[in-house]
Amino acid sequence: MENIFNKRIDELEDYFLSINEKKFKASQIYDWLYKKRVYDFSKMTNLKKELILKLENDFSNELITIVKKQSDKDTAKYLFKLEDDNFVESVLMYHNYGISVCVSSQVGCNMGCKFCESGRLKKVRDLQTYEMVEQILLIEEDIKQRISSVVIMGIGEPFDNYDNVMNFIKIINHDKGIAIGARHITVSTCGIIPKIKQLMNEPLQINLAISLHAPDNELRSKLMKINKVYNIEQLIATLKEYIQKTNRRVTIEYVTLKGVNDSHSHALKLAKLLKGMNAYVNLIPYNETNNIGFKKSDKQTILEFYDILKKHNINVTIRREFGSKIDAACGQLRSKEVDA
Repeated sequence: MENIFNKRIDELEDYFLSINEKKFKASQIYDWLYKKRVYDFSKMTNLKKELILKLENDFSNELITIVKKQSDKDTAKYLFKLEDDNFVESVLMYHNYGISVCVSSQVGCNMGCKFCESGRLKKVRDLQTYEMVEQILLIEEDIKQRISSVVIMGIGEPFDNYDNVMNFIKIINHDKGIAIGARHITVSTCGIIPKIKQLMNEPLQINLAISLHAPDNELRSKLMKINKVYNIEQLIATLKEYIQKTNRRVTIEYVTLKGVNDSHSHALKLAKLLKGMNAYVNLIPYNETNNIGFKKSDKQTILEFYDILKKHNINVTIRREFGSKIDAACGQLRSKEVDA
C-alpha cells in the first residue's frame, strides 16, 4: 500500500480520475494534509464515506516517528525512526531571516567522503518521498512554527535518489502543499554530473549547492571518491553550463579542515578555479566527530582564507557555526544510535 505523502497533486488527480471521481478531490486531500494537517481520512469531513473507505484501502497514512531530539540555542537535531526500524535525522536551524531544516534523503550514504559521518555507515536504502515530506511535517508540528527554507544536505547523496528527491521538492514547493518557495529550497550534491545536467532541464527555480571541499584533483580525490569518477574540470565545466542555462547562481560548499585544505595556497587555487563564475563560496567550519580524525580549522585561518577569496573578487560567506554541542555533524546522531 502506497503512502499518501508520496503523491504529488497531479498524481492524485490522475488517481481520482481513474476511479471516476472529480480531480478537484486531489486539492481537497492536499488541503486536509498540508493546510489543516489532518492525516486521518475518516476525519476529512467533506469526503463521502465510500470515498473514505476507498482511500483507506488504497493508501497508508503512516508517519515516521521522532525518537530523539537534541537542542541548542539556535539548533535542534531530530532523530527519526522509519517503519523498517532504520534511522535518519534532520537539523533545524534558527536564522535571523527564518527557520531552515536540513533533511536526509537516504539511510546511510555510499559516497564515502572521508570527513563525513554519514558515509562512515554505508547506504542501506533510499528514502521514499513520504519519508522526506514527513521530516518537515513532524518538525513543524513539534515547533508549532512554519519552516521557511529547506536544504537537502543531511544523510545521503540527493542525486543518488533523484526521482524521490524531485517528487519531494515538488510536493513541498506546491502552493497547495507545504508551499515553500523554490528559491528557498536547496539541493546539495557531491558532483554527480549526469544528474546536474538533468536538473538544469527541470522547470524548477531551486538552488544548487556543490560539495567541493578541495581546489584540485589530487586533494579532492583523497577526500571524496566521487572525484575519481567526475573530476574538478568536468564538474566546473558542467556548472558553467548549468549557470548559463538556468541563470541561477551556484553555491560552492567548502568545509575547512585543519591542515588539510585551509592554507593560503588552497585559497588561491580556489579563487583561480572559480574566477568569473556566477558562484559564491560558503566556508563551513567543520563539526568534529569522535569517529573521524579531521579537526576544525581555527578562526584566524578561516578568516585569512576568506580574505584571499574576497581580494580575488570571489563572493564568499562564512557559515555561522550550528550545533557543535549537539552531534550536528551529518549522520552523527544516527551513527550513535546504530553503533549503540
